Amino acid sequence: MNATLGILFTWTTYGTWLRGDERGWVEDGITYPAEPLLRVADAERMRYEPFLFAEDQLFAVGSMIGHALIERLGAQIFALTVQRWHVHALIAATPHPLASVVKCGKDAVRWGLRPSRPIWTDGYDKRFCFDEPTLRTRIAYVERHNLERGWPAKPWGFITSIGYSPPF
Repeated sequence: MNATLGILFTWTTYGTWLRGDERGWVEDGITYPAEPLLRVADAERMRYEPFLFAEDQLFAVGSMIGHALIERLGAQIFALTVQRWHVHALIAATPHPLASVVKCGKDAVRWGLRPSRPIWTDGYDKRFCFDEPTLRTRIAYVERHNLERGWPAKPWGFITSIGYSPPF
């Protein structure tokens, strides 16, 4: 197997993708089909309404995430998008535990916005890129979200191109 070139992380905002969701859902790396009764039960246990970022917060949230990952972890970011209910961040291989990468991004936003309620779900999804075609495909996937929003593919100046030397 090739070395890891990049990792695509996805994390969602509070209450926007519950177990049993009609889109399917993932737990412990296993994808499950929709289970409406499970989704209803999870929704009834929520203490707050689902959280969505306001449109005018999206760029600032991306800045918070990007600067935190770079300054605290030395990450190289190949692609990033912030949508109202989720984030995709594709970074170069890192020596840091993956949970620490996500925590760094989530905490930066939590600190920057200082909400009085939860804004993130507990988990995250990760997809490894072991070859350049996969890495390029996933970069394009993330960039497409920005283009659909009417933004540049790489809206933040800290996003780097592939063809790098890992920092470790």
